[in-house]
Amino acid sequence: MSLDKHLWSIICAGSFAELWDIISGSKVLTASFLTYPMLRTLSLRLLSVVTGSYVSGTYSIVFVNCPNEQIARDIARAILDKKLAASVNILPKASSLYFWNGEIEEATEILLIIKTKTSKVHLLSSYIRLVHPFEIPEIFSLPVDQGDVHYLKWLDEGMQEE
Repeated sequence: MSLDKHLWSIICAGSFAELWDIISGSKVLTASFLTYPMLRTLSLRLLSVVTGSYVSGTYSIVFVNCPNEQIARDIARAILDKKLAASVNILPKASSLYFWNGEIEEATEILLIIKTKTSKVHLLSSYIRLVHPFEIPEIFSLPVDQGDVHYLKWLDEGMQEE
């Protein structure tokens, strides 16, 4: 196996120890470690495209609570219009109990379940904080470990810029 192919396989596998052995003592080491996350991401995406397989964590589900259905619909439409997500479910009447200013509060809220690319979660969260009426909106995401390949492809197509 050529050195280039060997390095590529090490990067894809994420073997830092073997990579260190090959390039230790050279100035390439610093650049390699700085670019490792980007190279690994690119290699996994390339593998996904070539093999048609899904790479765990490429997509995420984001959960956001809203005070009422109109605000939930407005936020959902806005993030879809901006291609920050491909699909949003609106679940009515979620009972929430939480601490606020040292007291236990109780409220009925509307839950958004947002399907997006993991690479868009930060931008999506920033946008939601900008338009959400809560001082501290509940926004959290979970990576998608597995999913139907056809559905995930549809998600990807739904977020493509025109």
